[in-house]
Amino acid sequence: MADYILEMKNITKLYPGVKALDNVNLKVERGEIHALVGENGAGKSTLMNVLSGTIPYGEYTGDIVYNGEVCQFHNIHDSEDKKIVIIHQELALIPEMTIAENMFLGNERKNRFGKINWNEAYKQADENMKKVGLKEQSSMLIKDIGTGKQQLVEIAKALSKDVKLLILDEPTSQLDPEGTESIFKRKRFQDASGHAFKIQRRGNDGDHHYPQIERSCLCC
Repeated sequence: MADYILEMKNITKLYPGVKALDNVNLKVERGEIHALVGENGAGKSTLMNVLSGTIPYGEYTGDIVYNGEVCQFHNIHDSEDKKIVIIHQELALIPEMTIAENMFLGNERKNRFGKINWNEAYKQADENMKKVGLKEQSSMLIKDIGTGKQQLVEIAKALSKDVKLLILDEPTSQLDPEGTESIFKRKRFQDASGHAFKIQRRGNDGDHHYPQIERSCLCC
């Protein structure tokens, strides 16, 4: 019997004058990789925004079943609580903050007195960066590393949350060839629980490369 980590059933999303999603169904087995391929405006990102809670429950119709439970995500924090993480093509990093500050922004490491434990934060950030093949110090400012490495910081940030379902929204769309190579040259990652997490080139369509990831993952 199939072990589905995710089922999206009859998802419909309407914008004024436009039906962006029309009874879309999607099933993902645990450990599977899916690449959503389509023209601009086909609804790929919209579907992923529904899944992540970026488009909240109530603004679409249909059901999201995650780990056998019907879920109603009202915001992105709801989905992250379920270990679902989306990495948008527009990176959510603050240039003037350090890598570690970005990695734990909103999820700060605190001591028993409720104060941020920066020593622990930088230590954990360095460990997460090693998992994705980054050798930079987590005390570096985000603006001082290239866009390709910033993508890897986003993946390291997801791993720090013990991600179970990772969504990559056009991960190479804004990268030059060097930046794209910096993402894919590191073939194997490891998450916080030690599970294998591998990215490799799977094929291409023009200038777009579709990655394959050895975990439950959706790429669009």
